[in-house]
Order: sequence, then structure tokens, then C-alpha cells
Amino acid sequence: MTVPRIDIDTIRRLPKAVLHDHLDGGLRPATLVELAATVGHTLPTTDPDALAAWYYEAANSGDLVRYIATFEHTLAVMQTREGLLRTAEEYVLDLAADGVVYGEVRYAPELMVNGGLSLHEVVETVQEGLAAGMAKAAAAGTPVRVGTLLCGMRMFDRTREIAGLAVAFRDAGVVGFDIAGAEDGFPPADHLAAFEHLRAESVPFTIHAGEAHGLPSIHQALQVCGAQRIGHGVRITEDIVDGKLGRLASWVRDRRVALEMCPTSNLQTGAAESIAEHPITALRDLGFRVTLNTDNRLVSGTTMTREMSLLVEEAGWTVEDLRTVTVNALKSAFIPFDERTALIRDVVLPGYEAAL
Repeated sequence: MTVPRIDIDTIRRLPKAVLHDHLDGGLRPATLVELAATVGHTLPTTDPDALAAWYYEAANSGDLVRYIATFEHTLAVMQTREGLLRTAEEYVLDLAADGVVYGEVRYAPELMVNGGLSLHEVVETVQEGLAAGMAKAAAAGTPVRVGTLLCGMRMFDRTREIAGLAVAFRDAGVVGFDIAGAEDGFPPADHLAAFEHLRAESVPFTIHAGEAHGLPSIHQALQVCGAQRIGHGVRITEDIVDGKLGRLASWVRDRRVALEMCPTSNLQTGAAESIAEHPITALRDLGFRVTLNTDNRLVSGTTMTREMSLLVEEAGWTVEDLRTVTVNALKSAFIPFDERTALIRDVVLPGYEAAL
């Protein structure tokens, strides 16, 4: 029996949830051009379409470090109150236009203080922009709930400070914490003080692991640091041979540790070879709690609609598979259980029924 093809318009209408999406990796190209002119920053090009193409091509290096280097330009325009307000508000509106009903946005406040703002002012400003975006989206009939993850940069020494910031703002829209940046050579266990503080304060956190570095990074993130989710985690497949799970893979699957998988981004950084062969499909079939994410919408030239469409077209996914990863994401979101349950029951499941 042939499974009916899901067209892109149907996919666009489906309610979506994204857990792994960087604020500084998702600016609108036109906004980047305008803000760069305001602050006097030189871009590779001032044509928005050409700039979008430059980002996508520059990120297709197969190297995580070079991928990260493309953020120089977005960060340059996110050092002022005006830049942060605009990018945060537009971030929410872009999610809403893509059918996202729940999103978690992450960014590193320490990378946004070069214009004179304090860490607290950065977080306050981003939260103000996100709130403005959510209000506008709701008024337009496309409500979206957005929570914030604050990132500490794993190459630097401010992670404990940023963890304290996450605790301070946990009643003001910050729902969790992460460490980001170059993975290989900067193990998560180097930042135990941050994770111990978060655990003591009952603030959840995820950790980038298993992308540029293998199983040891995933093991450290979970068993040493205590992460509740794993950012990317594609290399958990190294602990699976002929469908048989090793001890770490079993732990991840059996304890429903969510894997924040980002197919297009993983292709760009060399963590996966193709959409058809991306580990998300095999891991889904083995019963892992996989979630689908964009990582960086500008840098990867993508949206949730595009990520879903690629899996449908190139990996044979069905609408039931798309619903599953959406529900998976909400089950592992860093918001209260009753809010997660309500979104699944009242928004996601009816939305899938209505779209089909």
C-alpha cells in the first residue's frame, strides 16, 4: 500500500515544536544588512539574498569550527539594546509564521556585552523582545510559546556565572541552560561547577554532545554532569552495532533522554552524510526519543517546515513520524508538565487532525 505524499503546504500548516535553535544563528538576512549598516559593520555582501546564500555556502564546510565562525557577523549586530530587541521579536514572529507552537531559543549572553550592556541587561532585553514577538503572534492568531535557554561558552570560564544568570531569570522566561561552542577539546566535565549549581537550584539543562566529539562527550554530559537532554547526539550510533545497543545507548533510549537532532546542520558540520542516512531515522526506529530541530535557521538556510519536508522526501517519513517527533519535543520541553500536556492535547494533536 502506497503512503500518500505530504505536500509542503500541509507540512507548513502542521503544529511544530523546536528545542534546539540559536538566536544568533537565525536572523533575517535583511535585518542583518540593516543593523550592520547602523553599527558600521562590514558584511560579505549587502544584498539580503546573496547574504543568505553566502551563509549557507560558508557553513557547508564539513567542519564545526568553521561553521561557528560564520556567527561573527550576526553577533556584531547584537551588541545593542535595539539590535537585541529587534532580533528577538523577529525570531518569535518567524517561528509563528513557520507553524511553530512551542520553541526554545538559546544564546550566550557573554557574547553580547561588547556594546556596553551588562549580562543582566542582555537577558532583560532579549526577554522583552521575545515577549513583544509573542504578543504580536498571538494577536495575529498564530500564538507561540517561547522559552529561553542561556548558554555558557565551553571554551571560556564564565559558565558558572551564566548558570547563576539562568537561576536568576527562571521566573522571567528562562527555562534552562546549555553549554555551546567548539566541542572537541572542551569536555562538559570542565564545567561541573555550573551543572552542580543548576541541579542544586532545580534548573534543567541540556548539553551539546556527540556531534564533533563521540561517545565520551555523551557519557560525560549524562553520567558526570547530569544533563536532561543532549544537543545533537548523532554519534550515539557508535554504541549501536547491528541493531544491538551498548550500555550508553541503552541508557539514553530506556530513560527517554531526548536527542535534539538537527539534520541539515549535521550535514554541514560533517556529523552526517545525507538526510536519507541521517541517524535520526534509525534512532526513531529503535525507539529513541528523537526530536527534530533547525539549530541555526540563517546559517543552515532552513526552517522547521524545510527540515520536515527533507525527511519526508529523502528519508520516507510519514505524517505520523512528524507528529511523533513533535510530541517527543513537547514531552521533553523545559516547561511545567501541565503546560506540556496542554500543548500536546489542545494544540498539537488537534492540529495534525485538522491539517490532514
